[in-house]
Amino acid sequence: MDMNESDLLDSSALGGPHSEYDVVTGGRHRQAPPARREGRLEAVWARHADEVLAAQQLRYRVFADEMGARLSPPAGTPGGLDVDKFDAHCEHLIVRTTGTADVPSRVVGTYRVLPPAAAARVGSLYIDAEFDLFRLQALRPRITELGRSCIDADWRTGGVVLMLWTSLGEFMHRNNLSLMVGCASISMHDGGHYAASLWARLRHQHLVRDERRVDPMLALPLDRLRQDLDAEPPALVKGYLKCGAQLLGAPAWDPDFGTADLPMMLDLADLPASYRRRFVAF
Repeated sequence: MDMNESDLLDSSALGGPHSEYDVVTGGRHRQAPPARREGRLEAVWARHADEVLAAQQLRYRVFADEMGARLSPPAGTPGGLDVDKFDAHCEHLIVRTTGTADVPSRVVGTYRVLPPAAAARVGSLYIDAEFDLFRLQALRPRITELGRSCIDADWRTGGVVLMLWTSLGEFMHRNNLSLMVGCASISMHDGGHYAASLWARLRHQHLVRDERRVDPMLALPLDRLRQDLDAEPPALVKGYLKCGAQLLGAPAWDPDFGTADLPMMLDLADLPASYRRRFVAF
């Protein structure tokens, strides 16, 4: 049964009673290491409803207020929150300011993570709404989905991204998870020409083999768009590719968010040695 926002508010632990993943919260595990800190920031896994709500507030500010996305939260969701049916089943990673007696802590970055067992309980991945994953059916028990990644406009620095990725790498390693799947959203402010040109540029070197490809439900109309622009990959896509990620197929068009979504997969077995030492302790 899907949990709505009121259910989430009633749950003191992230993911309700189902969360079985080692998220190293500092309270759930007696031998947990301290929260990762960088200056005034710390990266932690949300344990309480108010921490999840802070992440959902940040997502709303970035996706709705800044990007103009048309969000469709469940009925009864308070205003100013980005909420969907997957949130209650996900682990939520947040980067926040440490706060002082005079200035409260503030969430400035977030990722949500849907591991395989949680996805099985929901009955799907978020990406299933955008792509036909038929060819990945055998891999589903190994797939962890990353999504709803965003950073506050005042904190879009390499440091915040590094903290998020390091914590994600540690989470995957601790829980013996290896495959990460998600979408890299590309702005369509120019009508989609940049996204189409980026796909045309990257597909030759970074596309998975045929038996792992996925098909978009609502494809970006590539035949009506320019594909010859000098499209430099955005920082997030470039970072994923440097880590060994591959494109799973052509981009889908997400009219609600106004983006072209590139499906990507990263197998930690393909992580270059330099990144392995940096992000994962193995």
